[in-house]
Amino acid sequence: MTVAPVTTTPTSLYTPTATTPANQTMDSQMFLQLLVTQLKTQDPDSPMDSNAMITQTSQLASMQALQTLSSTDTDNFSLQMRTAASGLIGETASYLDADGNTQSGTVTSVSFNTQVPTVTIGGIAVGLDNLTGVTAASSSSSAS
Repeated sequence: MTVAPVTTTPTSLYTPTATTPANQTMDSQMFLQLLVTQLKTQDPDSPMDSNAMITQTSQLASMQALQTLSSTDTDNFSLQMRTAASGLIGETASYLDADGNTQSGTVTSVSFNTQVPTVTIGGIAVGLDNLTGVTAASSSSSAS
């Protein structure tokens, strides 16, 4: 009796299968789905208390307001970082290099390509959050 060799490998053992990531955030869509499910499965002889319904609706409104506030705070913080970085042009700033040595120089430009703005000091791009100090640029002009 001749047995044919197996020519294919089971893909589930060797390659990961695509999985949908679990939604870990509570949003208004999930809240409404829970509320609709609760209404669909409630006992007709004992319907949901109207106070409970009002409480859940107000919780939804509160959650939406908090999400909007959080988004606004994030936008404001981003704007503050951009404003701070722009204000550093022409100032002397210091940072720690890869070897842990303090380097300093004049900020010549600012980039907003990443989430945290980067300033250019002596040709080196340094993240705004990596600066260790800033001093006002010294003026070399004298009053007559």
